[in-house]
Amino acid sequence: MTAAVELHDVLFRRQRRTILADVSLCINPGEKWVVFGPNGIGKSTLVSMMATRLHPTSGTVDILGNRLGKVNVFSYRHRIGLASNMLNREFDPQEDPLDVIVSAIDARVGNWYGEYTADSYVVARELMRHYGIEYLAGKRMYKLSEGERTRVGICRALMARPDILILDEPTTGLDLGGRELVVDALSELARVETRKTAILVTHRLEEIPQGFDHIALLGRLDDEQSAIIDTHTKASTEVPADGAQIINPNPGTIVYAGALEQGLTDDRLSSLFNMSLTVVHNDGRWSAFATKIAHS
Repeated sequence: MTAAVELHDVLFRRQRRTILADVSLCINPGEKWVVFGPNGIGKSTLVSMMATRLHPTSGTVDILGNRLGKVNVFSYRHRIGLASNMLNREFDPQEDPLDVIVSAIDARVGNWYGEYTADSYVVARELMRHYGIEYLAGKRMYKLSEGERTRVGICRALMARPDILILDEPTTGLDLGGRELVVDALSELARVETRKTAILVTHRLEEIPQGFDHIALLGRLDDEQSAIIDTHTKASTEVPADGAQIINPNPGTIVYAGALEQGLTDDRLSSLFNMSLTVVHNDGRWSAFATKIAHS
């Protein structure tokens, strides 16, 4: 069986800093994964590679059997549904949210030249209704709140009925009601769309929907591992105008990949966030709290 997403020994550098290193992960068709980790660990970089919008510095990334750098990404990008703040920033502020959603059919950003059927607009309106934003049709993107833009992005990601759905922090900007609406819709998707591969990227346990049963935890390589990966990574520095020295953190990597319940343990999360944490799993939902915080 061809993997939906497969990364092998991936390393990514930006300028003088190594963001990710020694990343290997295999996601099979139909699986529902959570990519979880602290802020600044490289989750968005990983998402960009999975969405064919960023190439690794070294290593291989295969999406739906197509290797990045070997196959024209536009020949299969429409099979990948992406919802992220990064993509939201690419939409024209004057565009109608309804057109933003429909243009996902051919993976186009901007619907000024697209010609789509009436049936396509019916599907788009139904998605908007399902996520509580049907009233946005006819407005302009620049008038939307952050939460409304987030839900437009989710509808767009689902519009083309993709083989892979990637949701990067999908509840950003949403209040409690909006968050629960999205989490419930994703739980339903996991239950109904058994053949669709879904990847949810988050740093909040309470946003994990029921039905997502695999997890990849992103942590940092320790000093010894980092030195083995790249002898220049640990020592690399940047000197800003004021002369102060900034030491780059060790690169992010996947420290666990597998079943959700085996991944979300007190010990694993305490190590990940460098504090004593207790993980709670109640009625299909997850949360965590600090059991003890040291004060200087």
